[in-house]
Amino acid sequence: MDRARRQQVLALLPVCLALAFSLTAVGSSYWCEGTRRVAKPLCQDHPEVLHCIHYSSGSRDNGTQAVQYIWETGDDRFIWRRFHLGLWQSCEESLDSTGEKCRSFQSLIPAEERGVLWLCIGAEVLSILLTLTSAIVLGSRVSYHSSGFHWLKVDASVAILMVLAGLLAMVAHMMYTTIFQITVNVGPEDWKPQTWDYGWSYCLAWGSFALCMVASVTATSRYTAARVELAEKKSVRKGSQPSQRNFQEPKSSESVWETEAAPSPAGCSLVNISEHLPSDAKGKVSVC
Repeated sequence: MDRARRQQVLALLPVCLALAFSLTAVGSSYWCEGTRRVAKPLCQDHPEVLHCIHYSSGSRDNGTQAVQYIWETGDDRFIWRRFHLGLWQSCEESLDSTGEKCRSFQSLIPAEERGVLWLCIGAEVLSILLTLTSAIVLGSRVSYHSSGFHWLKVDASVAILMVLAGLLAMVAHMMYTTIFQITVNVGPEDWKPQTWDYGWSYCLAWGSFALCMVASVTATSRYTAARVELAEKKSVRKGSQPSQRNFQEPKSSESVWETEAAPSPAGCSLVNISEHLPSDAKGKVSVC
């Protein structure tokens, strides 16, 4: 692999990584992770649950009324359940610890914020499409190796597409952060987290934004360097054309005259033109 092809492959690498990070982040549900405090159920109602409220009961003589004595107080009455959510759904550990219970994230946010969520998803999808287009364009450059102004247009297009993809991703991430924080404050009581933090998918999403910016800057620098190189070549060509015209002589003039130094009168010289005269004629002419 030559040096030019190696540079093109290295230029394609951040674009492919940005595309992979963005697709993984959008498809996952680990943008935010945390824990919820859930009240323990009664052991009588959920016998399969490991953590439940035990109680003792006593009855009167007729057995018509029962009194329950619950011994758990304070935080002992609650259990902690981990949850994680993304753009599409929110999942939480089930009470019996055998799996997860998931529900749509759109059903958790306030009704007036659902339009913002769809704008966020649309911006993420559009960012992925722009990144995919850049990857296809750069991949065609690697597959069909050539040089010229055509590839300058490719670098300019990639720089524009990647900066647009990065800006759209940044706006989408900020909108999602705002929506999540609003949902934490005014969301349903059976979902509100006790503690939470951003997950690995959120980090991948911002990593995709950073790679988009890196790819855009790299393509811009390549385009600028190529333009400067082309301008220098044009200036060299323009400077060399007049000099060639001044020093070039017709080929016919090289064999027309053949001069010889010969004695001549003062102010005159003899020129031999025997090659262009008949064989019986002498070809010396006096030129003053």
